[in-house]
Amino acid sequence: MRVPNYPLVYSAIMRLRIRLAVVLVLCSCSAPPEDAREVRVAVATNFAEVMEELAERFEAASGHEVLVSAASSGAHYAQIRNGAPFDVFLSADRERPELLEREGAAIAGTRFTYAVGRLALWSPDAALVDDRGEVLESGQFRYLAIANPELAPYGAAARQVLEGRGLWDGIQDRLVRGQDIGQTYAFVFSRNAELGFVALSQIQRPDVETEGSWWLVPDSEHDPIEQQAVLLVDTPAARQFLAYLRGAEAAALIRSFGYGA
Repeated sequence: MRVPNYPLVYSAIMRLRIRLAVVLVLCSCSAPPEDAREVRVAVATNFAEVMEELAERFEAASGHEVLVSAASSGAHYAQIRNGAPFDVFLSADRERPELLEREGAAIAGTRFTYAVGRLALWSPDAALVDDRGEVLESGQFRYLAIANPELAPYGAAARQVLEGRGLWDGIQDRLVRGQDIGQTYAFVFSRNAELGFVALSQIQRPDVETEGSWWLVPDSEHDPIEQQAVLLVDTPAARQFLAYLRGAEAAALIRSFGYGA
């Protein structure tokens, strides 16, 4: 069995970030012309690898170019509120797209749920995580990684799980917090933390089996991770991309990474 290759995934994300950074240097923050053929997408880190495949397929079908920046949903929200020139925001929650819509920073009526995230407790150690998550109560670990609950919806969900089990207050000195779910995965992959709460999509990829042990957290233990998209700048290319994201081809790919539709 093989693990998703984090260094390769991280490298791909960084290439996309660099690509976007070059564009931001060369362009102004004003709205692009109506015939713009670029779509600038701010995407939650958990969805970055899926986004890379979606972007490639959309580019091949449409002729448009997709420029992607991956970060935590909280970080993207702050950037958008400070004028970052994105056309589309793919958040890991519904709260921030809803806020942007109410604040007039997003196009009203364009917000929709593109995926429902699933939370998993994962360890590279095949014997560590049981099928009920009781390792959390047993304390048979030194460090537990979670994403920053204030910035990352998957981190907020992890905190709810720990609070619901009465563990949150007593586990603080064992928590390793990643600024987003990508960094959280890296802590566990590198074994700097024995286990961690990650996105199911990070350990369930098409045609790849997961090494180690993991527990799929029941939806009843945290609020739904309803990932929403919203249009920020109204261009034909951006609207075409959102239409593609709502289509059957995109939905099938999203489901193959372990998301609910």
